[in-house]
Amino acid sequence: MELFRGVNIDWMGKAKYFVTLSLVLLSIGWISVWRQGLRYGIDFRGGTLVDVRFATAPSIDQIRKGLQDAGLRNTTITSINDISDPNSKNDVQISLEQSGQTDQALDADRQAVLVGLDKIYGAQSGKPDFNSATPDKIAAFLTQKDPLNLGAAAADRYTQLAKQIADARDKLGIVTSFDQLKTASGATPAVVNVLSSGFDLGNFAIRGVQSVGPKVGAQLRSQAIWATMYALAGMLVYIAFRFEWVYGAAAVIAVFHDVLITLGFFSLRHYEISLTVIAALLTLVGYSMNDTIVIFDRVRENLRLMRRESFPEIVNKSINQTLSRTILTSGLTLLTVLVLYIMGGEALRAFSFAMVVGVVVGTYSSFGIAAPIVVVWNKYHSSKGAAIRAGSAAEKRVVAAARR
Repeated sequence: MELFRGVNIDWMGKAKYFVTLSLVLLSIGWISVWRQGLRYGIDFRGGTLVDVRFATAPSIDQIRKGLQDAGLRNTTITSINDISDPNSKNDVQISLEQSGQTDQALDADRQAVLVGLDKIYGAQSGKPDFNSATPDKIAAFLTQKDPLNLGAAAADRYTQLAKQIADARDKLGIVTSFDQLKTASGATPAVVNVLSSGFDLGNFAIRGVQSVGPKVGAQLRSQAIWATMYALAGMLVYIAFRFEWVYGAAAVIAVFHDVLITLGFFSLRHYEISLTVIAALLTLVGYSMNDTIVIFDRVRENLRLMRRESFPEIVNKSINQTLSRTILTSGLTLLTVLVLYIMGGEALRAFSFAMVVGVVVGTYSSFGIAAPIVVVWNKYHSSKGAAIRAGSAAEKRVVAAARR
């Protein structure tokens, strides 16, 4: 399928505009990086993440004050609104400095958050909070009250029932009415009434706690950097072997350009860089490189067919010939990652944002950055009588043998 026929755009004549655009984007992004730095996720910096769901929209300032009163001063509080989960509009993620990786440290972090939030959003009746009660605590209470009149067999049955009730609560995220527990298997009206008499419903519930140590975070950060470097080095070697080294250098420079602009946008948008974001960056590296190789491959073919044309004209012709393919591929990919960004939820927000920026920037860098670099290099060498020809080393040996 070809969208455009007979396109004759002077891309190399407009290269200065692409370079100017890139310089502006790089400057804006990296001024932001210089001023406020990049936000590393828990994967890289180490620390503890506590996910909290509130019954009503919380006040970030109140949460921060409650945590400070509990001794947690260096915290980052982020509101979460996952479009795929209507109940997440009142979710908050609290990031704490690393205090340890043991189960005791995780419990201490969780308890510290509970203490801070209890002062503001906790139950005021003096009864224990059902939303923070453990299955064992629920089972012990049911065993004591015995609403099902089980007698001696109460302990085992209520232990199983408490787990089912806790699972139903966890699926909801937070219980705002005891009637919501009636969906749990075995939660008869008698059981629900007993629970409502012995527990109160707090205004928040901790949904999860996860922790990464600083040593592991630093190791992951180092490995992520090296993984990106190895990917770029491998692509440079491949393109240098298949075409010429200058083509490989131009493609790698363009990919570096894509990654730096994407990181700058991450700083502007205050998104965290996590392992999933690194996966997105490596994906866009391959995507951008593939588009560049398609253009360079067409340049190589046209160099054999258009020997009387100037090198910039050959490059322009090659870009115009692959324009339909570029728009179809990039356009469909962009639509996909845009839907992922809008509908994918908070967990995929940073990943999909990196893909959206990467697809746009990676597409124009192929003809706006990589191709002009090769043209400039060709012009420099042509002035010395050594024009570049995009043939592989094997092809050159075949040509040399034919001449002999």
